[in-house]
Amino acid sequence: MHADPHIDAAVTTLERRRASRPAFRKSRRPTERTRLLGELVDLVRPEEVLHLIESRVESRTKTVVANHNLHSLYLLQRTPPMRRFYDLAELVEVDSRPLIAVARALGVSSRPFHRCTYLDWRDHFWSLADRKGWRVLYVGGAPGVASTAAGRLARRYPGARIEVIDGYFDMTRNGAANTAILAKARAFDPHVLFVGMGMPRQEIWIAENHEALPPSVILSVGAAFDYEAGVQSAAPRWMGRLGIEWAYRLVSDPARLWQRYLVEPWALIPALGRDILTAIRSRRV
Repeated sequence: MHADPHIDAAVTTLERRRASRPAFRKSRRPTERTRLLGELVDLVRPEEVLHLIESRVESRTKTVVANHNLHSLYLLQRTPPMRRFYDLAELVEVDSRPLIAVARALGVSSRPFHRCTYLDWRDHFWSLADRKGWRVLYVGGAPGVASTAAGRLARRYPGARIEVIDGYFDMTRNGAANTAILAKARAFDPHVLFVGMGMPRQEIWIAENHEALPPSVILSVGAAFDYEAGVQSAAPRWMGRLGIEWAYRLVSDPARLWQRYLVEPWALIPALGRDILTAIRSRRV
């Protein structure tokens, strides 16, 4: 069987860039890393995400954990600065049941439990942070929201040390506000850094400031602390398992999300077509 040369070239380039890092992906099964709608993702369970986080915290290795859903794939086509963020990522979670469905339709070995997001592993994460005394920094959210979330989490997980920084600041790379944020982050020296400023702002900020960030596990988590603060309502996890969480979110906030769920996916049809053609050619060969 002959692999697609374009896919081979992309994977080879990515591996060369990361050859000097601790190779979590080298210890995984070959089927865990695949390409969906033109982008590389990792088909891993939530517990595997936590295993990576724990191992990198113990070694104090700066590590980026990313995620892909249909919204990120759409934005990536139109926002070139996001590309560096995904190039930096050691692990790319699949935060989308439709993407899992695409994988299965293309003959890729995948299951519903490969859908990973903060809401799927947060209880396990905070239990670990509590037991091991991790320092966790959250950058994002409107003024007061992140601090409310931190207070709630601290009461439930007193062993974790949680600090927050509001996400409403001037991101200009060498500007005074951004420089001050980076100084606070280094002073706190977190084991885990959550960045929740929404796509693509959070990905661009991480990529632009990666070298200046402390040696922590860095995750883009969107509205994670909005959920913890009760500002946004999380869909029941059974809806996520059934692949209809998007409907819950759309009904909850139609003005903000109608384009994301009803318009943006159509822009990904060409990428889906290329995946289908690649799968057909591979099977013919």
